[in-house]
Amino acid sequence: MDSLGVPESSGFPPHVFRADEIRGRVGHDINAHFAHALGVALGGWAAEQGRRAVVIGKDARLSSVELAAALQAGVRESGMAVIDIGMATTPLTWFAARLTDTGTAVSVTGGHDDDGYNGFKLMLDGDVVGHAGLHALRGRMQAQASSVARPGARTLISAAPCYVSRLVSDIRLERSLKVALDCGHGVAGSLAPDALRELGCEVTELACDMTGAYPDDEPRPGEARYLADLAARLRYNGCELALSITGDGDRVTVISKSGARVCADRLLILFARDILGAAQGGAVVHDVKSSRNLAREIRALRGASVVSRGGDAHIGEKMRETGALLGGETGGGIRFKDRWLGHGDGLYTAARLLELLSRHRDASAVLDALPQSCATPELRVDMADGEQHRLVEALRTRGRFMGAREIIHLDGVRVEYEDGFGLARAAAAQPAVMLRFEGDNGIALSRIQEDFRRQLLSVAPGLRLPF
Repeated sequence: MDSLGVPESSGFPPHVFRADEIRGRVGHDINAHFAHALGVALGGWAAEQGRRAVVIGKDARLSSVELAAALQAGVRESGMAVIDIGMATTPLTWFAARLTDTGTAVSVTGGHDDDGYNGFKLMLDGDVVGHAGLHALRGRMQAQASSVARPGARTLISAAPCYVSRLVSDIRLERSLKVALDCGHGVAGSLAPDALRELGCEVTELACDMTGAYPDDEPRPGEARYLADLAARLRYNGCELALSITGDGDRVTVISKSGARVCADRLLILFARDILGAAQGGAVVHDVKSSRNLAREIRALRGASVVSRGGDAHIGEKMRETGALLGGETGGGIRFKDRWLGHGDGLYTAARLLELLSRHRDASAVLDALPQSCATPELRVDMADGEQHRLVEALRTRGRFMGAREIIHLDGVRVEYEDGFGLARAAAAQPAVMLRFEGDNGIALSRIQEDFRRQLLSVAPGLRLPF
């Protein structure tokens, strides 16, 4: 029995190897034995690729300490050296892999889940490891490769000063902005406030102390209750906008002075105007959840709108295929290959946004003026594990949508109408179906939701819908 409460003989459940990360319940799915085996497997794989070391960072969760230690022990047991950067956001871990010229890294993180969960995000050869690579690692873990005679070395470095220096050198603000910064008690609180101040911002810190705990009975960052509280604080603190960089720091949520959330697909419009205008065209990659306004704007800029499956690995792969300088997901993860490293980075995205907004006297007016349709946030339907995939497949094969102009099966079921869209897809990290709807007006939105209601209940009559 290991100290996280799971027998040493427990296996490596396939459901924790997700689209672009490993994630599971601490003490049930993932434990120190799992982390050690992953380290041995990754170390051997990195050696075969001619790599000399693996960079390892961890988030602020209490369980990350033991998991990171076990992971490092496994990597070293394979004969591969470890570069330990301590507590770090995932983007900082990827930056350190570039800084040290290793191209291989692991971020021990539970992302945006509560502290009952934890896991690992991996990079190999400079790219985030996706579904196929993660399952190949699982095979290596099950093979239980023998250890080498001489363990790899362990080196400690502090990568944060170099990261902040690189970020600050890239951004130029034309005026100082007053910003409310929320880090959700996560690891971004260790560097985001100081980085924004170095840029010249006046920062009001909200939940920037790292507690190491994320109770499941409190509203999670990104949820409606959490954002409503953030908007209320913004109303009275004199700031021009609020930035929320929570979890492992790979994404940012933006709230304007009006209290409105500015989703990442709307932010991509702002960034596309800047980048495509300077480059005179090019591709922008976005996920299947994105607003139709984004594709329209990209085409108006003489760019190519490229739709991808959601997930960091999928977005990155599509950007490499198309040579896109910009990509992102509606949930907040935005990638820049223009002036930056091409990985999702909440702090850098926030800095690029502030650079654009600093050119205007009223930052919130710029955000509120971005094209907006009548749209819902992502709506969640919780289900038994595995049922989410069966429901989406049943909707794909048996759904009969009235007035559908096009049905896209890239990631779930997205139905395009003349005046909006509806989407149902299986959640990547939880047993749930995620729904999103958009209409050119309220009447269109209601009609599209009603069409989806009929089809969902036709394949799952007892389903409780959140709309």
